Amino acid sequence: MKREVGFSQRIRLEWLEKTAELLAEGKSKKEIESVLYNILSDQLHSDGNTKRGSREKALTILLKIWVSSPESVQPLKEDAITYFRKLPFSDHIILHWGLSIAIYPFFGIMADTVGRLLKLQGSFTPVQVLRRIKEQFGERETVTRAARRVLRCFVDWGVLKDATKKGIYLPVTSHLITDKKLIAWLVEAILISRNSHSGLISVITQSPILFPFTLDQFSQQDLTNNKRLEIFHQGANEVVVVIKTMEVKVN
Repeated sequence: MKREVGFSQRIRLEWLEKTAELLAEGKSKKEIESVLYNILSDQLHSDGNTKRGSREKALTILLKIWVSSPESVQPLKEDAITYFRKLPFSDHIILHWGLSIAIYPFFGIMADTVGRLLKLQGSFTPVQVLRRIKEQFGERETVTRAARRVLRCFVDWGVLKDATKKGIYLPVTSHLITDKKLIAWLVEAILISRNSHSGLISVITQSPILFPFTLDQFSQQDLTNNKRLEIFHQGANEVVVVIKTMEVKVN
């Protein structure tokens, strides 16, 4: 069975910002959709030869991340709205990132793959990413196009940069996250993205999916201040964090 890609368009950070801003202001889904449609109409075209053009696909992605999120992600999204209202613009990328990896597995796997390559060799090419992504999603043109667009998203969002030599991507200075509540929120997002809903804290906090960020020191208590998370001790030194409503399943 083919795995769904879903996140198949180049989504600009400014579009995500506008979506979250409208939601935080209390606008309805219909109002948000109307504003976004007008913005996207100026910047994207609808391909009449396909069932759904790039504009419609981009709109679907934006709405699914911030407005029509799956039920399982609603608590995470509601907290994200609260944080969006309080945090400075520079920290909003954390919210967009967390929701994107939680809602779109393809986006999360792309982030994880890029993070692994950067940790291994410090830079990478699209071909290196595609080779790994196709192992999971198959040899499809849809996968190739989506992967290349997500890489450009990473550049647009400021978490990667183009090297002087064409076709090579480099990391940027990582974004330090000091807010303990935000760290716990991001840990929850990672757990959801893993589809296991539990994991060793030591593994999660060093996950390649976090490549744009550096987490400040935090305690186990900081994590359990997120009421949806709980901590278990496994063996002498291992600590497991679990989403409470999910079955405990340690990888």
